Amino acid sequence: MYAFNPHDYLEQLVPLLLELEKVEQISAKGLAQLVKRHAKPNGNVFSKDEIVRGYRELAGTHGIAPFVQSFLKKVTMKPTRTQSGVSPVTVLTKPFPCPGQCIFCPNDVRMPKSYLADEPGAQRAERNWFDPYLQTYNRLQALHNIGHLVDKTEVIVLGGTWSFYPESYQIWFIKECFRALNDFGTHDGRDKIFQWYEDMAEELKKKDILRTNSPKQNQKSLAELQIDGEAITKTYNRIISEQYTAPEKLGGFDSYQVASWEELEAEQKKNETAAVRCVGLVIETRPDNISEAEVVRVRRLGCTKTQIGVQSLQDSVLNLNKRGHDVAATRKAFKLLRQAGFKIHAHWMANLYGSSVEADKIDYEQLFSDPDFCPDELKIYPCSLIGSAELMQVYKAGKWKPYTQTELAEVLSHVFKVTPQYARLTRVIRDIPSQDIVEGNMLTNFRQIVEQSLEEQKIIPQDIRSREIKDGIFDPKDIEFKVSEYQTQVSTEYFLQYLVPAEKVAYPHRTSKKIPGTEKILGFLRLSIPKEQSFISELKESTMIREIHVYGTVVALGKDGTSKAQHLGLGKKLIVRAEKISQDAGYKKMAVISGIGTKEYYRKRGFTDGELYQFKAVSAK
Repeated sequence: MYAFNPHDYLEQLVPLLLELEKVEQISAKGLAQLVKRHAKPNGNVFSKDEIVRGYRELAGTHGIAPFVQSFLKKVTMKPTRTQSGVSPVTVLTKPFPCPGQCIFCPNDVRMPKSYLADEPGAQRAERNWFDPYLQTYNRLQALHNIGHLVDKTEVIVLGGTWSFYPESYQIWFIKECFRALNDFGTHDGRDKIFQWYEDMAEELKKKDILRTNSPKQNQKSLAELQIDGEAITKTYNRIISEQYTAPEKLGGFDSYQVASWEELEAEQKKNETAAVRCVGLVIETRPDNISEAEVVRVRRLGCTKTQIGVQSLQDSVLNLNKRGHDVAATRKAFKLLRQAGFKIHAHWMANLYGSSVEADKIDYEQLFSDPDFCPDELKIYPCSLIGSAELMQVYKAGKWKPYTQTELAEVLSHVFKVTPQYARLTRVIRDIPSQDIVEGNMLTNFRQIVEQSLEEQKIIPQDIRSREIKDGIFDPKDIEFKVSEYQTQVSTEYFLQYLVPAEKVAYPHRTSKKIPGTEKILGFLRLSIPKEQSFISELKESTMIREIHVYGTVVALGKDGTSKAQHLGLGKKLIVRAEKISQDAGYKKMAVISGIGTKEYYRKRGFTDGELYQFKAVSAK
């Protein structure tokens, strides 16, 4: 089902690869012309996917030089996906009841709560039966096929409220993600899993229950059940219980989608030395689902980062939007997560019912001025009017309306202006398909529009994403070190960076040779010095490395461009500097919240394994 045989068109592919070998770099137009000259016998041209897979198979034969990763750069599709140093693999959990009743939230009965079936990641999940192994393996295969390295992968688990799913399902879901990572390139278990779901669907069909992985078929069969936000007759949770939860019991999901902690730990152990390693694991949840026990359990799953729906820091706004928790719950969640060393990826929403442009600007500023918050990353989601959301009733009553483009630009410009250097604006507009938006902004490139406007005003954003080195080249002698600190409710946070002045970075593969900025970031480390003891006993008397990240490519100007920033030893140097800060603070040990696939990396740097963390002894000053 998944086999690829380049020998089916060997005669045409070899001369194409030989000619492509001769050029140092090639434009998209030049590549298209080259591919057209070497078309298949039926007249069709080779896709980039086919070229990449064929090259992997044929390198070192038929006169083609042995395989080199740099060859793939000439044909790699969407190279920015892995320029931040890791390959992101996003998977969705299955549709399941949600504890929230947020009026802005989509109620698509084909998806886990808050997601829409037209979104690309959601479509991939549906085609794969929402199965974690299939989603993970197929995403790795897709990235590999278009030329990306996948040896360092961050698994991002999205969908509904993670903490509300049964524990046995959560363990199974994560175990299967790890199993797919471990299998990739050595074993392919997808056919067996697909067959299980197809057999299950046939059995349910005998009971007049339609179950399919076809988006078109599901759209048709579930059309009458889709929720109308203006006149909600059945809640999302009731429909999901009737259409998914109950039928799943008949289909044997309860016995199939379960795993033990021991089974998960076995796959985690394999992944420590696997060819494809999980360097980060992310789940998303609500502030009111965070407790000491939940934090420990999520850490045991191997998680290193949490996406958490802050939405607003105004209790009145949270109440009007039926969020189901107050700001105090968010404060508590941040405290517990930071004490446990997690990276905190906050979701914040502009244009919620009850707020305003000026209130939003003040609200966003508080995320960083109030030490109870200070998130590490953010997704900015201006509220969109979706037909299945209860917000439709408020809109029809004339009590809420979406911001104009001018108002939205004002809020987002402010977001960029006040976001500090230690935070990363991962996303600024949610990529909601325009057909799902009833009224409001439908431009998915609004981030670029705002950034261009700021550039014209000579305002340079300082968030991490705006300063990443990406594919820039530079001379290593121009590298500088910088450390800054800020206070949170439970810690003093040190943000350590290796930088290169922007004017000393060149971008030879772009039309614009320079990218504006005061400095470009090569790598950073987040070090937390606690102000009070953590509720996790093994972290007693310990500082915490919450994240180390090294970016992009590095080349000494005039050299060949084969070395990478990740091979300059910047991570090791950052650890040494963090150890010195910990020592000066009088601590006896330094912990790291390591991903499963990074444990070997830290062991080689003097860390030993604890129960949930790894530790390195620090000599007190």
